[in-house]
Amino acid sequence: MTHHRHRTRAEERIAELDASPAALTAEVDKLQRELEAAQQEAAENKAGWQRAAADFQNYRRRTEQERDATLGLANEALLSKLLGHVDDFDRALANMPPELQDVGWVEGIIAIDRKLRQLLDSEGLTPIEAVGRPFDPHEHEAVVREERSDVAEGIVTAELQRGYRIRDRVLRPAMVVVATGGSDDNNSQPKQEPTNDYSGGIN
Repeated sequence: MTHHRHRTRAEERIAELDASPAALTAEVDKLQRELEAAQQEAAENKAGWQRAAADFQNYRRRTEQERDATLGLANEALLSKLLGHVDDFDRALANMPPELQDVGWVEGIIAIDRKLRQLLDSEGLTPIEAVGRPFDPHEHEAVVREERSDVAEGIVTAELQRGYRIRDRVLRPAMVVVATGGSDDNNSQPKQEPTNDYSGGIN
């Protein structure tokens, strides 16, 4: 009695295959096209991912720049408010009677002023030099023009309020007196220009 072995599914698939050269070539061409399509899709997906990664990096950089700019503006606003108190220290120390300079509590105030200056310096705030320098409209605000024969025209002769620069930008210009050439009537009285009222001064 002859027993016929049942063929496996794999053997049935092999039997169904057309093994002719033409059929094999067609199958290879089909697989090649599928491979190329898969490679193209992979390349497009990679390019899309790279664009998304670049967009995210740009977004993060813009966000950090905007955050830094916001913090910088807030810091500058706070420092601008603080300058009013710095001016008070300037006036108080400039007008201190000599007999009080060795008093203990005055020395304490001088120490506080020194710490305040250190704080300003640590925040990148530096005073603008004015007296003896040529008038610079970017750093100085001329509130008085004074006829002087002993000083070249355009030189700052006095500082009424100290100006400050924060890093490479002017936070507040210095309010100054500027020398002009002598007049024919030798009038040496200062010429007051229109300006906001100012009380106090820096020696």
